[in-house]
Amino acid sequence: MTQAAPRESVFTYGAPTLKFGDGAADEIGYDLSQLGSIRALVVTDPGVGATGLPHRVAEQMGRFGVEAAVYDGVRIEPTDASMQAAIDWARANGPWDAFVAVGGGSSIDTAKAVNLLLTNPGELLDYVNAPVGGGKDPVHALHPLVAVPTTTGTGSESTTICVLDVLAQRVKSGISHARLRPTLAVVDPLLTISQPAGVTASAGMDILCHALESYTAKPYTAGARKQPEQRVPYCGSNPISDMWSERALGLLATSFRRAVQHGDDLDARRDMALAATFAGLGFGNAGVHIPHANAYPIAGQVRDFRPAGYPADEAMVPHGMAVSLTAPEAFRFTYDAAPERHLRAARLLAPDAESPSEGSAFLPDVLTRLMRDIDIPGGIGAVGFDKADVDDLVDGALKQQRLLATAPREVTADDLGGIFERSMALY
Repeated sequence: MTQAAPRESVFTYGAPTLKFGDGAADEIGYDLSQLGSIRALVVTDPGVGATGLPHRVAEQMGRFGVEAAVYDGVRIEPTDASMQAAIDWARANGPWDAFVAVGGGSSIDTAKAVNLLLTNPGELLDYVNAPVGGGKDPVHALHPLVAVPTTTGTGSESTTICVLDVLAQRVKSGISHARLRPTLAVVDPLLTISQPAGVTASAGMDILCHALESYTAKPYTAGARKQPEQRVPYCGSNPISDMWSERALGLLATSFRRAVQHGDDLDARRDMALAATFAGLGFGNAGVHIPHANAYPIAGQVRDFRPAGYPADEAMVPHGMAVSLTAPEAFRFTYDAAPERHLRAARLLAPDAESPSEGSAFLPDVLTRLMRDIDIPGGIGAVGFDKADVDDLVDGALKQQRLLATAPREVTADDLGGIFERSMALY
């Protein structure tokens, strides 16, 4: 009789050093000096750059013996081309021994790519996840990276992931490796006060889906035991990630709508920043699945949608918005894999909602009510897609096997097609 292969019994957990609270960004010069830096590059986008914050961060470094410069050419929703431009600029103006990302996920992810390509051989696409890119692992350690989020949602300050649009393939993909995780995350809620309502809503849906997807991800005990070299940052839901996800959902229940509708509510902003941090600490280890896999082709194939609160000169579906558009139907699909988790998540997010006896409809209903309240478009049809686009969207989602592997149920092309079709009009 053949003995069954041993099941997985090990999960991994990693996180950056964290500094959280009002005024935390005022201490970055000291923090860099403690890391031994003498020449740092601050990476940001034009909008954040125009506020003067990145330049103030650079100036404070001088008091601690750290020479600094600012690169403010990051593209919102970065592409391989925009990241390559940042890499080329950094190479031409280096050397650097540390990087500081000030902004949203676009700035943090661009800084990760710059750090990777200035410390390791090869080209950007070599490191992008297969099958879009080569899926190569870095062979050298990266320089210290300090991530300073000015939006609440991305979680990039905690994760090993760098996300980008690959223009030639019209798909969003990413680079994933433990060495990309920032050395230090500096989360200062005061930096988020000027965030527009539309950005708060979109980024907040990213927080929410980070928490929900990691909480409902395939358990780390699923599958055969891995060898040490086979372990990846996304190991599936586990007791530590569950704790962070549950706490994030509880904070969102009381702060999300207030932060969108009353942007000057500092208590709500603090709670959203804390929720983003908690969700990042959770999904950065457990992983995300179907909504994020679907979001990549939605963002990559957008034609002419221009969301409120974002630059009006180019079409885009912001990442958090793209993630949310198929989330209700994705969680309806995954419900049977772990009904108790889906119901628990819905109850944490909407503690005053009516009885959860609706089963698989409860979490989708909670999500669509929230999306309506904060003015998220009511499905992929509202951002310019129709049924003729479904096949291309499915093809793009299927390229995200790193994410789909974390789903609690096996996902076929037909399953994804059904989720996209049912997500044309959510309300």
